[in-house]
Amino acid sequence: MTEVLTFGEAMVSLRSKTALRMGGDVHLSVAGSESNVAIGLARLGHDVAWLGAVGNDEPGRLIQRTLRAENVDTSHLRFSDDSFTGFIAFDQPAHDITRVSYHRRGSAGSTLAPEECLAALADPPRILHVTGITPALSDTARAATLAAVQAASAAGVQVSLDVNYRGRLWSRTEAAAVLRELLPHLTTVFASDDELDILTDAEDPIAELLSTTISEVVITAGGKGAWTHTADGTIHRPALPVTVVDSIGAGDAFVSGYLSATLDNLPPEDRLARATTSGAFCVGAHGDWESLPTREDLTLLTHTHGTALR
Repeated sequence: MTEVLTFGEAMVSLRSKTALRMGGDVHLSVAGSESNVAIGLARLGHDVAWLGAVGNDEPGRLIQRTLRAENVDTSHLRFSDDSFTGFIAFDQPAHDITRVSYHRRGSAGSTLAPEECLAALADPPRILHVTGITPALSDTARAATLAAVQAASAAGVQVSLDVNYRGRLWSRTEAAAVLRELLPHLTTVFASDDELDILTDAEDPIAELLSTTISEVVITAGGKGAWTHTADGTIHRPALPVTVVDSIGAGDAFVSGYLSATLDNLPPEDRLARATTSGAFCVGAHGDWESLPTREDLTLLTHTHGTALR
């Protein structure tokens, strides 16, 4: 049985440790919020499927190969003969500053359609995970997100949303109109403090969200840690004290850890612990997902810095 189904756009990624305009070496990999979460969950031992479209090209084959190698179910992956695989480039114009460049408008990933998402839900997973990135890609991707969330909720599937607002894809007003339509069908919401106003205009946004079907609102704040809000109260977990090498993908790592602990039926404080640990692994190395932990790795950060395990 598939424990988690997620869908969205996966892209080929190019990474440079200097400004891209200067040329030089780049690292080729894959990236995408939903595929990052899928890899994180698979590394932690869960059965997870990723649904999306890629071009019938070599970059698309790289995405398929990478996800398969990470034990992610790609049976719902669609190759498109009419569209290309999108790509994303990361460079560092200054120390600890990462700049992102996209080439994704009109990509295969944006052609996601409602019928393929509904077909994937014919055998319902325990959790459907979506982000606010996918509905920003196109009208069909927007319709697919709404249809999938509604169908999953009606089937009794837990639905989680990571707001993941991208100002270069749509405005906050557009995002609010679409994401608020999803709220009656959600179980868990992941957001940063500055994204809550996208979901509600209420003076007390947490209380407002918890008055719906949403049972937990998880707020992330980078180095300040994270908070889980439920009807039983609020729990805070500080970030682990690690040297930050690359913060890209940390939110996805956090989500994968949190959903993993949810699948294991752990209490909120333990969900936060696994989530912050997964996020710490991610920021400690370059790459969106390459350094994500396995279940056996989770205790490694409890060792003193500089420890040699022999």
